[in-house]
Amino acid sequence: MTANSERGAAAPLCELLAEQRIAKGWSQGDLVVKLHTRSGNDSVTREEISRWERGKRIPGPYWRQWLSDVLDTSSRELELAAAVARRRRRNIIA
Repeated sequence: MTANSERGAAAPLCELLAEQRIAKGWSQGDLVVKLHTRSGNDSVTREEISRWERGKRIPGPYWRQWLSDVLDTSSRELELAAAVARRRRRNIIA
């Protein structure tokens, strides 16, 4: 559970991904290998994981589903976190 969820506010996807990956003791490279293995798609890179975790990009629905599977997290939680990230992004740009 994230610090934000303990306070009742959802965390943005970038924080959630990094927190869950680190809690499992995985490097970004480890996560890439697991995504490649489960999805059969080797198009995601460690650099892309880094962009997701820094909030530079938000993974699309395809990768969010695989992230849900690999990180053993509900897809609903990832969708909510993606919505929080999009909302924050709009507030920064506005």
